[in-house]
Amino acid sequence: MKVAFCFDLDGTLTSEEILPQIARHLQLYEEIDLLTNITMQGLISFERSFKLRVKLLSSVPISEVRTIVDKVKFDAALSNFVKTNKENCYIVTGNLDVWVHDFIEKNYGCQYFSSTSVYEEDQLKGIAKIISKADAVEELRKEYDFIVAVGDGMNDCSMFEKADKAIAFGGVHQPVETLIKYSDYVIYDSDSLVSLLTSLKKHYHES
Repeated sequence: MKVAFCFDLDGTLTSEEILPQIARHLQLYEEIDLLTNITMQGLISFERSFKLRVKLLSSVPISEVRTIVDKVKFDAALSNFVKTNKENCYIVTGNLDVWVHDFIEKNYGCQYFSSTSVYEEDQLKGIAKIISKADAVEELRKEYDFIVAVGDGMNDCSMFEKADKAIAFGGVHQPVETLIKYSDYVIYDSDSLVSLLTSLKKHYHES
């Protein structure tokens, strides 16, 4: 059986949310943090929130944002799992491709699904498409027999609904209650998560 692992990026693979870290460097932290928190809680849709957050940051050169993102802290144990299994690991993130591509390539080396941008040279012009995490899982169905999803926020719910096994990860903050309802497991530290992922890989790959 061919098994794929799908990971949310912010607060799951990373040890901090990316957009608030960008905003902190640009003196927009309170505004972005508020939008991030109410999005995580499901009080505003991810699409609406993301458009507002991108609009706040759109005047900043892409290269400057990439420099900030490059310094975002990430979980070494999870990074190692993804790198070791990069052929079957996928990051599914709402972040814009031009902001996170280099970060993902450097720290994980796997393929990813993301929101896509419209840009000209070093300037962000807008959003071409906001990712549907459910669509990402459906795309992987063409190649994989079994899909494991890992995430922490409301916008991961559609991914969890489509996956065969869903893991809510509280390594950075408490997973939202709605997501927990879709979860087969709830885990709070990365070593335990890696252990579970390794067991699932072995069990379903050999099934």
